[in-house]
Amino acid sequence: MKIAVLLGTFNGAPYLQEQLDSFERQTHSDWTLWTSDDGSSDDTLEITKRFREKMGADKVYLINGPKEGFAANFLSLVHNPDLKADGYAYSDQDDIWMTDKLERAAQFLASVPVNIPALYCSRTQYVNKDNRFIGNSDAYSKPALFPNALIQNIASGNTMVFNEAARALLLQIDRGARIELHDWITYILVSGAGGQVHFDIKPSVRYRQHAANLIGMNTGFKAAIYRMYMLFYKGRFRRWNEQHVGILKKMLGVLTPANRIIFEDFAMARELKSFRRVVIFKGIGVYRQTFFGNIAFYLAALMNKV
Repeated sequence: MKIAVLLGTFNGAPYLQEQLDSFERQTHSDWTLWTSDDGSSDDTLEITKRFREKMGADKVYLINGPKEGFAANFLSLVHNPDLKADGYAYSDQDDIWMTDKLERAAQFLASVPVNIPALYCSRTQYVNKDNRFIGNSDAYSKPALFPNALIQNIASGNTMVFNEAARALLLQIDRGARIELHDWITYILVSGAGGQVHFDIKPSVRYRQHAANLIGMNTGFKAAIYRMYMLFYKGRFRRWNEQHVGILKKMLGVLTPANRIIFEDFAMARELKSFRRVVIFKGIGVYRQTFFGNIAFYLAALMNKV
């Protein structure tokens, strides 16, 4: 299975080399690297050019990004017409991959018929800026299905590997659509289309935590409280839902009949008054992975933060 690694970079020089080294150590060696740089002013380009010289021009490809944020950068890679592979792996610039990450992902993707959208994702190991272990992300146990994907992203982008059928769904997104989280919309579309999502409880990535992180770790009670505060009280969650609803309204044809009903009820309920909104959400069975997360979701629904 040939896998294209989609690496978005922007001023990532301090940590990039360790990530590139982890690609080289992969036990699954049939990969190519597609790097889209979003206008770095540090040594990021020099580091990637040296890696290209080392690995070969047929192994590493360098592209100029759209300079519209990290999500647009990743999706521009997905849309690149020269990109041809069996699987596609999002990659951040400051992580370190486990040596068997691509091997495990490839084994799952190979088990799914090629016409069925498939998405591999996993837990992560949190490490500090010096690559010292801090903790593990949550081990989710509930099914990774569309009613979960609508209101929670359990599929961290830096762990994702998906097949060509899943990429075909992403290619149908309106190029002018506003998307802040490329990984969440990937999870939504694959699950919504009736694809298979595999959440691996064994971590596949060492997820580095440092001051420049756009989205960091979410472990511990304080971190969970802060995350819920930012999601619901500060309006992030409703803004992201608005983006996803807008995209899905233009892509109803990719949803299974059952998931289309769930989505249409979800979109309609968002516009109703608080009590009726909660009743419909409960009726269509949307859920988050934890008890606390579900409580927070329904409180947010009462306050029109969904």
